Amino acid sequence: MVNCMKHANITAAQIRAARALLDWSRDRLSAKSGVSVRTLVSIESDTAHPRLQTLEAIKTTLSKADILFIEENGGGQGVRLKKR
Repeated sequence: MVNCMKHANITAAQIRAARALLDWSRDRLSAKSGVSVRTLVSIESDTAHPRLQTLEAIKTTLSKADILFIEENGGGQGVRLKKR
């Protein structure tokens, strides 16, 4: 899972943090991304081996909701909301 997660430039912690910033439940992210709640639970708990297309669907959905993904830059990966 780690290699796939790194390849998609998204981590389980970033997904959890993005949902928190948006105040989205897993149900809402599931409905918007097409990824099942069960899969989201597994990904967010680091127990899944998600396919790249699954991670890309999640990242695209969150990006469209104004989440910016911050890559590793010496301070660690993260997320923030775009300025509105």
